[in-house]
Amino acid sequence: MSGVRSTVALRRLLPALLAATLLPAAAFGALVVAVPGAGASAVPAAAALDTSPPTPPTPPTTPTTPGTSPFPPSAPGNLTATAVTTGSVTLTWIASTPGCCAIAGYDITYVQAFNDIVWTQQVGDVTTATVTANISRARQYSFYVSARDTMGRRSPGSSSVRVVTPNTDTGPDTTPPTTPPGFALTGQTATTATVAWSPATDDTGVTGYDVYRFDGLYISTLLATVTGTSVTVPLGAGRNLLYVRARDAAGNVSIATNPVTVQGATNPPVTPGLCLVTYTTTAQWSGGFVASVTIRNTSPSAAVDGWTLTFAFAGEQRVTNAWSARVTQTNAVVTAQNADWNGTVPVGGSVTFGMQGTWSGSYAAPAAFALNGTGCVVGS
Repeated sequence: MSGVRSTVALRRLLPALLAATLLPAAAFGALVVAVPGAGASAVPAAAALDTSPPTPPTPPTTPTTPGTSPFPPSAPGNLTATAVTTGSVTLTWIASTPGCCAIAGYDITYVQAFNDIVWTQQVGDVTTATVTANISRARQYSFYVSARDTMGRRSPGSSSVRVVTPNTDTGPDTTPPTTPPGFALTGQTATTATVAWSPATDDTGVTGYDVYRFDGLYISTLLATVTGTSVTVPLGAGRNLLYVRARDAAGNVSIATNPVTVQGATNPPVTPGLCLVTYTTTAQWSGGFVASVTIRNTSPSAAVDGWTLTFAFAGEQRVTNAWSARVTQTNAVVTAQNADWNGTVPVGGSVTFGMQGTWSGSYAAPAAFALNGTGCVVGS
């Protein structure tokens, strides 16, 4: 018996080799019958051997050919978020209609708003599922669902559903505010944009609005937090995508408005040969920084008599103190004015002031500077 077992195992490993060496089962059976048992008399050869041709084996039944219809399942219908917590979202939908083949399951695809990472979760042939992976508190997500059949065909995606997770599950307030309606651009200069919106609503009351600039990939920069419904914010270089969220006292945030794109000259016009500004980060640590700014008068003939330098932080910096200049900040816009003793900058001369501040989330050097309203060349 041990020899039979090893042959079967070897046959599974080397079927091509064994097919050329093993006898057919019918011939092997005839030989077994022909071998006399121990102590038995010999059987005449004519009676012992069966010389008739072996009966051919019955061919296996041909399997049913799978359907070859090119039609995939229909899109799942009526996708709805039925439960949302700080770490989970439960979805329900109407089942897809099969095309050629039975539905094998569904793919749930989702993405966090203003982020470039897409996640997919596969589930079986169900019409409700709870997603927990990569779900965090006070974040906005978009979901859609598609069906897949037993032949691997996928349906079109369902309509998408947007949710925002609460900041807490224990209350007393777990309901986010509504999205501020009517968000729009109402004014623009070379360096700023003014946006406005209508009030959002909340079950306990809206406490403020956060205005962001999105870089189009995955970084959102907080530009301003206000209690009103209008604000002027700085523009960065290139395309600016601005959006706003409402916030309540419990830290719940609304689904964001659709972004408003601000195009055009985002930096003051630069007049070569008048001024050059160099911004240098002299020290940086987690949550803090020290920087120096040097203004050089590159005019061929005119001295600077009193100066005001304006710029906007590209990150989330806040100036806490400064030296050699009077520095103020409104949201991300910084205004630096000369001290009493350094207001005159001769032709070819320069003046330097410094500042210390804090940052959270992101730190980046300003992209543009204006001296007394005239754009300067940015040094490095």
